[in-house]
Amino acid sequence: MRPCYRFGNMNKIGVTYHPKSEAAQSVAEEARRRIAPKVGEVWIASAWDDEMREQHVPGTNLVICCGGDGTVLRAARAVIPHPVPLLGVNLGRIGFLTEITPAELFEKLDEIVGGAGRIETRAMVETETLRGGEEMREHFYALNDVVVGRAAIGRTVQFAVRTDDTTIGSYRADGVIVATATGSTAYSLSVGGPILHPESREIIVTPVAPHLAPANSIVLPEGSLVEVQIAPRQSAILSIDGEPDMDLGGGDIVRVRTSQHQARFLRLGPPGDFFIRVGRRLNWLNE
Repeated sequence: MRPCYRFGNMNKIGVTYHPKSEAAQSVAEEARRRIAPKVGEVWIASAWDDEMREQHVPGTNLVICCGGDGTVLRAARAVIPHPVPLLGVNLGRIGFLTEITPAELFEKLDEIVGGAGRIETRAMVETETLRGGEEMREHFYALNDVVVGRAAIGRTVQFAVRTDDTTIGSYRADGVIVATATGSTAYSLSVGGPILHPESREIIVTPVAPHLAPANSIVLPEGSLVEVQIAPRQSAILSIDGEPDMDLGGGDIVRVRTSQHQARFLRLGPPGDFFIRVGRRLNWLNE
């Protein structure tokens, strides 16, 4: 493999894993063992161990994520604000974000530690919540999507969706998805949203099962501010990349905009591999 990107000298590598997967933990431990003689420092932590990651992330040159897409999403948020590239090792079901299998990781470990590959940057979004004009909690960051959805089964919610002070939709629906290009292959795709190139910086807004209205997506340019407001006497739940859930009430506003922070992925194959992964996952390719 001829590298098209060089990290320089790798002095510190992290390895994270899904804590409920024995296979992921086993691969992570083996990766740590094999990497240790090659770099100055290697650390290992559960993808859910926030304290451990915060302690070790500064100064890390690469984080290897052993698990599925959820493990990678966790790592992408955990390394903020540090510009640390991630390498996903697929032990999950879907694997849109993961790059290689465990066998490929061990086969190519010397090349990876030596700096082979290219960096793919992915847009993230930043979210704030307002109640009575006051910010409710600290900002959240998402690599996939921000979802404002119903709080109870069988009960729709009335939403008003605005961008840059212009109302673009008023829905009674199960929810509204605000997705990045990365999230375009996640929940948004399952409800008919478009697939964007992974390094696109547009934002997709998609209503979920709107009542008596078409479920069409709107693609907004980078820099757009999206506001989702809950109608009076309604309740909803906010989800960031599938977690954490936050209760919302009537009048609450969720604001979403492109973040200054980006996720960075180490890719060992050419850019076209993204379309091959998508084609395989969605059964578009006859192989």
